[in-house]
Amino acid sequence: MSVRPPTAQQFVLGELRRAITAGRLRPGAPIRQDAVAEELGVSRVPLREALKTLQGEGLVSYQAHRGYFVESLSLDDLREAYRIRQLLEEEAVRRAAARLTGADLDRLDAAEREVERAGAAGDVLEMAAANRRFHMALFELAGMPRLIRLIQSLWDATDAYRSMYYGEGDNRARVVDEHNAVLAALRKCDVDEAVRILDAHRDHAVAALEALLEEPPS
Repeated sequence: MSVRPPTAQQFVLGELRRAITAGRLRPGAPIRQDAVAEELGVSRVPLREALKTLQGEGLVSYQAHRGYFVESLSLDDLREAYRIRQLLEEEAVRRAAARLTGADLDRLDAAEREVERAGAAGDVLEMAAANRRFHMALFELAGMPRLIRLIQSLWDATDAYRSMYYGEGDNRARVVDEHNAVLAALRKCDVDEAVRILDAHRDHAVAALEALLEEPPS
């Protein structure tokens, strides 16, 4: 079966998401529509529609008379997003752990290997994508689609910060170690330990981002 090519809007949407996730467009940066349209070889119409979609997802914001900017979160906003994630993701993990099969764990292992490969290659964009696939594969086993949509919206809101965290080699290595520890806990049916490790996993990301965001601009 042939794959339907993306529309111009879908293409632009994907390219902008990648630019934000990879850190080419940093939090607070203006999105210069003429330059982006020229670079991507599209008109302003699909670009505007893509920006409206990203605005609805919380990835960009619009300022009257100034245009679109990559959403910039305050430290309080960032901490709040991660705190809400902690509450929702614990429920998802506990529900998922009660339904886990050996085949599910094998699929999670395979997803983690993708994270590890991207991290070893220093591919920040692919690591961010693989990391999201790993976590969502676990959460989706809970069988609670509304909960998963809420979790995904919180991930969307902090996508622009993922590249800042993965840009450091020590952070990439820590992510891999923590994922493997979560999987080991789940294989032992120790959901409390898996939740504890995931809490530490988020805390490490927040601490690293706090340090980066509090640094004075160079």
